Amino acid sequence: MYVVTAAAAGERSGCLVGFASQCSIRPPRFMVWLSTANRTYRVARQASHLGAHLLRREDRAPAGLFGGGTGDRVDKFERVAWQPQDGGTPVLTDVCAWFVGRVLDRFAGGDHLGFLLAPVAESPRPPGRARLLGLTDVADLSPGHPA
Repeated sequence: MYVVTAAAAGERSGCLVGFASQCSIRPPRFMVWLSTANRTYRVARQASHLGAHLLRREDRAPAGLFGGGTGDRVDKFERVAWQPQDGGTPVLTDVCAWFVGRVLDRFAGGDHLGFLLAPVAESPRPPGRARLLGLTDVADLSPGHPA
């Protein structure tokens, strides 16, 4: 599961997302699907960037917070540690991994809208751990570089 966050027009929002996947290695791309009934969708429609935060099985607190009540009634960001990143995107600092992606395109998919993201920033990687998207360093993304 992922928590997806967005900021636009002086608002910020975040929700628990089950529909998400890396969809390209070169160039690196990731797709997240937001329910059109969700407040985060309404904020994300105007956002230039979205944050995607990988949750582990033990991350019950952020999963409950962002998967429970609506941000229309409670400011979820008052209850977690976060910092702004590209495009003002709120990034949760206490999750195992995150990335911020620039929104490249949007795709209708029934009751969800897909946001195609190009990663522009990601959480620091502990030694010996894989990157969130399995991406190589930016310097390694040149054409012809072996994966």
